[in-house]
Amino acid sequence: MLNNIGLPGLLLIAVVVLVLFGRGKISSLMGEVGKGITSFKKGVNEGTKELEEDAAEVAKDVTPEEKDKV
Repeated sequence: MLNNIGLPGLLLIAVVVLVLFGRGKISSLMGEVGKGITSFKKGVNEGTKELEEDAAEVAKDVTPEEKDKV
């Protein structure tokens, strides 16, 4: 269904959205979207860092404990 839109259709949709919402509203909406994307990337990076730290902590001590031999 959306495969037939093309460039003229996209331009018409953009003009209608601009007329309905106005430039200021779209600008603020895109700013919020940008903040959301930035926050998402930060969360993903922190999660990845935490997983790497956990994996490094587990991998630190891989040698078995030696028991005192009598």
